[in-house]
Amino acid sequence: MQETNHIYPIFDKMMTRQDKESLLHQKGVMVWFTGLSGSGKSTIAIALERELHKRGFLCRILDGDNIRSGINNNLGFTEADRVENIRRIAEVGKLFVDTGIITLAAFISPNNEIREMAASIIGKDDFLEIYVSTPITECERRDVKGLYAKARKGEIKNFTGVSAPFEAPSHPALSLDTSVLSVEESVNKLLDIILPKISK
Repeated sequence: MQETNHIYPIFDKMMTRQDKESLLHQKGVMVWFTGLSGSGKSTIAIALERELHKRGFLCRILDGDNIRSGINNNLGFTEADRVENIRRIAEVGKLFVDTGIITLAAFISPNNEIREMAASIIGKDDFLEIYVSTPITECERRDVKGLYAKARKGEIKNFTGVSAPFEAPSHPALSLDTSVLSVEESVNKLLDIILPKISK
């Protein structure tokens, strides 16, 4: 005879997002940093994570280093692969957000359509789009890997900002130009809009 769970109905359903947020004493949210290579997306995300950690919040950073080397290591840089890269990041991010974790994603994500897809997957109420609007001249000045120089020589194809376009967000939750704002100033501006959303 096949066993059923009707004797133990409490085990029929997984724990809810609310259960997990109550355990963590915080609300899950996706903070999505977009901007050119070298704009400061990951630097700000790391600084924000440290500040939130000090305040007792659990965070998870998603960026090219931990995504491209793992879950997306089979993807290249064709247009289709770039879209799939963001789609998978958004799906993983949704799992974190639904677990009550403050998720910080730092990806160029170069156009409104691809970012809209990410927001739709995660849920627009849980999605904060942060535009790191640092000018390309400053991004190139910081470029220790020489990626911009290689792109301008044609050694790197489809490089965003040089041989491929970047579409600035129409209505970001916040714009941060790190050529005029320090990391600390940027983090403080982020805290102003994030803390009300994550505090339980």
